[in-house]
Amino acid sequence: MITPEVAADLVGESLQIVTQLVMVLVVPSLVVGLLVALFQAATSINEQTLSFLPRLLVTLLVIGLLGRWMVGRLMDFCVSIFERAATLIG
Repeated sequence: MITPEVAADLVGESLQIVTQLVMVLVVPSLVVGLLVALFQAATSINEQTLSFLPRLLVTLLVIGLLGRWMVGRLMDFCVSIFERAATLIG
C-alpha cells in the first residue's frame, strides 16, 4: 500500500537525482559563461556567438564524458522504482 511517507520518499529521491543531473550539466556551462563574460568585459567585444559557442561545446563535452554515468543513475532509479512498485502492489 502506498502511504504518504513512501510517496514523499519517491518524490524526494527523484528530485535529488534530477538536481544532480542538472547540476552536472549547468555548473560547467555557468563557469565557462562567466569566464567568457569577463573576457568580453575586459576586451569590449560584444559578440553573441562568442558567449554561446563555448558554453555549447562545454555542455557537449560534459555529456560526452559523463553521459554514461547520467544514464546509469537514471536506470538505477527506474529499476528501484519498479522493484518498489512490485512490493507495494503485492
